[in-house]
Amino acid sequence: MKNNQLLRTNLLICIVLVVGFSMTAFFSYRANYQATMNNIEQVASLTGEGINYQLSTLLTKPVNVSLTMAHDSLLVEQLNQELQNLENGEYVDRLKNYLDTYRRKYGYDSVFLVSAATGRYYNFNGVDRVLAEGNPENDWYFDLMKSSRSYSMNVDNDEVDGSDNAITVFVNCKVKDGSGQVLGIVGVGIRISYLKDFLRSYEDKYDMNICLINEEGVIEVSTTYTGYSKTDWFDVNGQEDIRDHILGWNEGASSLELWTGNAGGQGKSFVVSRYIPDLAWHLVIEQDSEDTVRMIRDRLYQTIFVIAVIISIVLLIITTVIRNFNRQITKLVEERENAFKRATEQLYDNINELNITKNCTANALTAQYFASLGAGGIPYDRALRVIADRQIKEEFREGYIATFEPGNVLEQYENGVHHLKYDFMVTEDGSSYFWMRIDAYIFFSQEDNCVHMFTYRKNIDEEKRREVMAFTDEMTKFLTKAATRRRITAQLSEDPERLRAFFIFDIDNFKQANDRFGHAFGDHCIRTFTGIIREHFGESGLLGRIGGDEFVAFVPLSDVGEVGEKARELSRALDVKCVRGEKVWSMSASIGVSVAPRDGVDFDILYEKADAALYRAKNRGKNGFCIY
Repeated sequence: MKNNQLLRTNLLICIVLVVGFSMTAFFSYRANYQATMNNIEQVASLTGEGINYQLSTLLTKPVNVSLTMAHDSLLVEQLNQELQNLENGEYVDRLKNYLDTYRRKYGYDSVFLVSAATGRYYNFNGVDRVLAEGNPENDWYFDLMKSSRSYSMNVDNDEVDGSDNAITVFVNCKVKDGSGQVLGIVGVGIRISYLKDFLRSYEDKYDMNICLINEEGVIEVSTTYTGYSKTDWFDVNGQEDIRDHILGWNEGASSLELWTGNAGGQGKSFVVSRYIPDLAWHLVIEQDSEDTVRMIRDRLYQTIFVIAVIISIVLLIITTVIRNFNRQITKLVEERENAFKRATEQLYDNINELNITKNCTANALTAQYFASLGAGGIPYDRALRVIADRQIKEEFREGYIATFEPGNVLEQYENGVHHLKYDFMVTEDGSSYFWMRIDAYIFFSQEDNCVHMFTYRKNIDEEKRREVMAFTDEMTKFLTKAATRRRITAQLSEDPERLRAFFIFDIDNFKQANDRFGHAFGDHCIRTFTGIIREHFGESGLLGRIGGDEFVAFVPLSDVGEVGEKARELSRALDVKCVRGEKVWSMSASIGVSVAPRDGVDFDILYEKADAALYRAKNRGKNGFCIY
């Protein structure tokens, strides 16, 4: 009887323990499963941001270089002269040397020019071939010529002699004359092997599948396929059901994230897609969760077996086993969190977490960081202003505060916006400033039922410096003609009612200086001339070079009366002797001025009226000014 009672008691205890442990194991498995899924989402999302940033950095330069060549007046002039020089070897040599200079300067695998008039394909070796319509290898050229786009990117084999038909990413830009007529296409090429190695480094590190696809779903770049093979990503990966979702996503500033079934029909995959407008391509990242989930499930089965064996031996050990099991689960989560942290820290300078709902820092490291900036022990919104006043350049402070203050963050989150970004200038020593970017990701934390925000700080000073160099005249450091137009148009659009003056400066009889003393002396005169203009306007004006000896200044005014005073002051200052060694030349300038918004709020209108005023000043005898 006692034995039966003991048996029943032990059986009851064992049943209770087994049920209890089984339920514990199940809920632990579900929690770990959810944490793993969330981690996959975070790692894939941040990896997409990192790849997008690096791709933009990598491919923006060749695009800018191609656009620079396309807007080069020298190249336009050479193309206009082509028909008169078809048999001229010196003409071909000039084009060859021009293209080879860009190839050697930037280290590109290919630099080419195609004439619209003759179909000649020029490269750094000379005339490589003549393109004819109907040849599939030439479709890229005729498609771009027929389209309204200014430039395009395509993946193709490089047919140039000596290139061994290597698969290459080409950047193709239209060359137009002053009337808008297309004279040809110029561009550069980067071997696709470089991009494949770049993607492979991420795939190997994070166990993902990464590729770039075009707007038809064809794989342009991956570790396995190239655009030359015309392979459809959705067909290869069995993801036809999400084709419209990915190809229809054209938000360049944010990512499309979704779960979908994997190609094998077992488990599911997390897909992150980001549209890259400059390339017209989609970055697609796929991470299969099957292996991770299988690992968690296998560990669960192993643990349950161990628990069952231990229960059959001694009930006391069961408690220990549970603790070991929980430690294993915790260790696994911590390992994945540490891996995520290490991956993120490689992309950003520092990472902070904030509790937006409670208006405070979310962890000790963030609190220490705020304290190091003199903002410790105070609410987040007040700390934000302290940091802005101490570190951030004045013109960026209000934008910084408005973007990241708790009220705006909560509002954006409620509107479905989970990513905020702000570029600004910051100082560490109180004197020198550099560019910084903050990427902020907003999410709801289940741990404390509060809205949190991760902020990722990244030094982008080098990136900004490259952007400036791409749109700046090398000799004078003034803006290029195209950049001048864009910047003035943007200012007029932002504040059309603000009073501004549009100056056009033309050096009088500048050809005499070049003819008498040479182009080196002429360049010296131009630098002297632009130095005087910069000295008078300082940082208040937008300065541009729109011709060889023609310059523009677009400056704010407090009243219209300033225009005549400033024009008279500049006219006197520019009436100087230009001296270099024993060479002396009397330099002067003719100045034409229009006023916005009085004379218009459009770049072309203001330019036309200022140019008319300049013409009148020249007719009066030069060395003077005229206000429209």
